Amino acid sequence: MPYLHHKEFELAWCQCLGSYQNNKRADTTAFAFGSFRDCREDTGRCNNNVSVVKRECCIKMAASLSTDILLPDATPLLQLPKHIEFLAKYGTSKEDYEFCMTEFLRMSGMYWGLTALDLMGKLDSVPKEEVIEFVQDCFDEVSGGFSPAKEHDPHILYTLSAIQILATYDELKAIDTTKVVGFVQSLQQTDGSFFGDKWGEVDIRFTFCAVATLALLKQLDAVNTRKATDFVLSCQNFDGGFGSKPGSESHAGLIYCAVGALSILKEVDRIDGDLLGWWLCERQLKSGGFNGRPEKLPDVCYSWWVLASLSILGRAHWIDKKALIKFILSCQDVSTGGFADRPGDIVDPFHTLFGLGALSIMGYDGDKAINLKKINPVFCMSQDVIDRLGIDVQLP
Repeated sequence: MPYLHHKEFELAWCQCLGSYQNNKRADTTAFAFGSFRDCREDTGRCNNNVSVVKRECCIKMAASLSTDILLPDATPLLQLPKHIEFLAKYGTSKEDYEFCMTEFLRMSGMYWGLTALDLMGKLDSVPKEEVIEFVQDCFDEVSGGFSPAKEHDPHILYTLSAIQILATYDELKAIDTTKVVGFVQSLQQTDGSFFGDKWGEVDIRFTFCAVATLALLKQLDAVNTRKATDFVLSCQNFDGGFGSKPGSESHAGLIYCAVGALSILKEVDRIDGDLLGWWLCERQLKSGGFNGRPEKLPDVCYSWWVLASLSILGRAHWIDKKALIKFILSCQDVSTGGFADRPGDIVDPFHTLFGLGALSIMGYDGDKAINLKKINPVFCMSQDVIDRLGIDVQLP
């Protein structure tokens, strides 16, 4: 059922109840609003009385207005061995449905899975040589960018993922980084923003990807960082959040891109951390999970987008960490391994990385046998990789 404002529900309730009183039957209006859960038309009459209709209608109203979920009674421990097995096997068969349907984002999918394995200290669970060969095959020698899979168009999103993979393996020498820098340079516009590819879409995500890619390559001065900063700041809204471009709605994922970019550019102090921090903290629901914007359901991926942003702002202590940990752990599949967006849904590498990443930020150590490595909140990579590269960003 779609979300109903209170006045809309009042109208629907009046229509529903009025129809029952006038016609003594469950008409199409009543069914449309799901009010007569136990109704059935026997000899043209409804078995429910008005009080039952009102009760059921109120139940439906509560459900339609709900923007949270109920967690299972029992909260499992972190199932690291299961998650390692899940990621190591994911997409290994080219006949799998998942393998065929995820070709358009395979480079990012590999980054999600490999980074999650690295956080669990099991990067060697997949053959390094095959990974490097795949990344090289996706490199476009003409443009200098990377595609999500061979014979696809290069894009800044997959270029960052490719550089993150190579940096994790300490194999940046495997490609011509000078051409990569040229690709990123070619995407910057006069207002400081970046296209995602040659087709010209502008999004704050692409600004983050561009500056993160150059930072990992130690070539941040290859673009106009002042104008890049100005563009990011132009995307900020009155509520403290950031949208995809100036005037767009604030969203937690886009806020992460904005704050992450400003951290790399060392301009975090130019935003109101308290105002933005308050907006981010309001994303936590009673279930403990975070949503990406008001009136939406919680999702494990926002555990990362919100918490990483708060961490960069120095305000991660503002949230209820215990409740968030419970929410994240409840989204595991204890049978197959992996994390889903919400309890009971299908697991995937995307949510698995961001669930583990959020747990790492919070220093979760519920499973003493295998501890998660420390993660960098800006690059979403193991901190030891960032330390090895000697990258300096603005953090509290």
